[in-house]
Amino acid sequence: TALTFDDVLLVPAFSDVLPRDTSLKTRLTRNISLNMPLVSAAMDTVTEARLAIAMAQMGGVGIIHKNLTVAEQAREVAKVKRFESGVVRDPI
Repeated sequence: TALTFDDVLLVPAFSDVLPRDTSLKTRLTRNISLNMPLVSAAMDTVTEARLAIAMAQMGGVGIIHKNLTVAEQAREVAKVKRFESGVVRDPI
């Protein structure tokens, strides 16, 4: 079950919880965990390979938009999958 802002009320108070002891990790699916609970919008003005790579580097996930042909979508996904630690294999 998930909570919304309407379900939670935070009262200002002292806390023994230190920032280094917290985790934002969440599950997107049974087999996929995100270090940062952010998913980019699958909009044509928002997410293509470049943003999907940046999201992955930060621990989130980018959803490639659908306003591309199947071949174009496949190319965008391939760019993301080929990206490794700041190095793009087969850049063309």
